[in-house]
Amino acid sequence: METFYRTHCYLVEHTNAPARRDLMDEIDWSDRLIGIKGTRGVGKTTFLLQYAKEKFGTDHSCLYINMNNFYFSEHSLVDFAGEFVKRGGKVLLIDQVFKYCDWSKDLRRCYDTYQDLKIVFTGSSVMRLKEENPELRGIVKVYYLRGFSFREFLNLQAGTDFHSYTLEQILSNHVNISKEILNKVDPLDYFQDYLHHGFYPFYLEKRNFSENLLKTMNMMIEVDILLIKQIELKYLSKIKKLLYLLAIDGPVAPNVSQLATEIQTSRATVMNYIKYLADARLINMVYPYGEEFPKKPTKLMMHNTNLMYSIYPIHVDEQSLIDTFFMNTLYKDHKLYKGDKGTTFRVDKNINFRTCTEGCKYKNNPNVYYAMNKMRTGHENQIPLWLFGFLY
Repeated sequence: METFYRTHCYLVEHTNAPARRDLMDEIDWSDRLIGIKGTRGVGKTTFLLQYAKEKFGTDHSCLYINMNNFYFSEHSLVDFAGEFVKRGGKVLLIDQVFKYCDWSKDLRRCYDTYQDLKIVFTGSSVMRLKEENPELRGIVKVYYLRGFSFREFLNLQAGTDFHSYTLEQILSNHVNISKEILNKVDPLDYFQDYLHHGFYPFYLEKRNFSENLLKTMNMMIEVDILLIKQIELKYLSKIKKLLYLLAIDGPVAPNVSQLATEIQTSRATVMNYIKYLADARLINMVYPYGEEFPKKPTKLMMHNTNLMYSIYPIHVDEQSLIDTFFMNTLYKDHKLYKGDKGTTFRVDKNINFRTCTEGCKYKNNPNVYYAMNKMRTGHENQIPLWLFGFLY
């Protein structure tokens, strides 16, 4: 136990989070079992350590542990939690919980046995915490940590302190909001950098970003998909090839039969792989309103623009780029569907959007909002695309 305390103290003392994430204030920390999901690379470990540093410092009542530790190949989490509680432990922070066998059953036992203990754990976006782990239903509160928004990226790069806006606020007051922001900084000076490398916090590290992201993407497939979904290693190359084919095809409806031929598997398996890639936040699936998986999506897109530049940087189409940005930034709090004729997306039940590249020609429809790339300040139903990056 002392070794774990020493490791915890070292990590907390050396944690220097570049930005305080809004999720820190959105979580109800009074709950006894909290799960924080997120795709690999968005900063879940840093988030846990930042919480420990902010609320407890190096106080031994809070302890961070990582299930990568070989100790847990021999010792049970329940016994460890019991020893921690005996020593006055109150909050146990568990990183990469899925690396531990029978993690959901042992979390339930800890919850039932140690009623004064609070557990906060992180997991992959691929995990279905409640659907696949009935023992956690009704007791776990699940939150999702995302990559940086354009607002967070801009605040870091420009030293600003802008807050987020709801979609309703942007639609009704975008002219005044954009003018207030432009009084302090020109967002377009930073927007292209965000599209290229701003979503993943590790862009701040002194390593080649694209190489780091490619490594992270491989880990998403090799660990988050194969390990959690218990897929045999021999199918790894098929899933990787499928992702590459989807990336170079761009945001179109997948030709499932052709993809099945290309990676030498069945149509049903292709659809399952597509779902796994979407769960891992490598791609997004777009459906007409009222439809969902297992039906074939009308469009497949990369999950965020950084992935587009890393997986197929030879040709990044402007329209595909802005569509991907728009979907990714609205994805957190809204449902996006295939747009009707003359529109790109239908958001929630009845808000129609068209994303427009610089200089695109269109006939203005008063029932449609236009998200305009490279526009600084909008007018009526024309809204600068970058401003949607302030939604979280």
